[in-house]
Amino acid sequence: MRKFLYLAPVLLAAACASHEANEVPVAQQSGATVPVAPSASSTTTRPAVQSVAVGNPLHDPNGILAKRSVYFDFDSNAVKAEYQPLIQAHSSFLTSHAESRVRIEGNCDERGSREYNLALGQRRAESMKHVMTALGVPDSHIETVSYGEEKPVVMGHNETSWAGNRRDDLRYVVE
Repeated sequence: MRKFLYLAPVLLAAACASHEANEVPVAQQSGATVPVAPSASSTTTRPAVQSVAVGNPLHDPNGILAKRSVYFDFDSNAVKAEYQPLIQAHSSFLTSHAESRVRIEGNCDERGSREYNLALGQRRAESMKHVMTALGVPDSHIETVSYGEEKPVVMGHNETSWAGNRRDDLRYVVE
């Protein structure tokens, strides 16, 4: 049994040892290089390995356009200043891609009557549309709809759940 206890760390270390991959990264195929900070063992440059989304920036999970929800305070349709960079990024995308269209979906938490929440959700969607049109997006490229409390994304009956459901969602429409 003692032999196994001494042998186990050696086997684990051997199993975790890295081996050089035979695949060539896309950045290396293009010949791009970036300087590597000097270390005790190396002062050369290595190929750049970058995570770049190919194609449509809407599909880049690390980009700002991947964020598509704007949240509101209780019983409010005022767009918060913290969401201005997000709305500005989507507006820029829409103005530079004339074929793109977006639907702003207004949502509410479960408090309030069905009719009140539908109206509040519509006011929230219209508020965001107003900001986007002020940033140059043509009115005809934006559709608004209210789902009221019908499409919650956070289940529960507490402030955290309600805050997650008081939102506008941007949905790009393919034509």
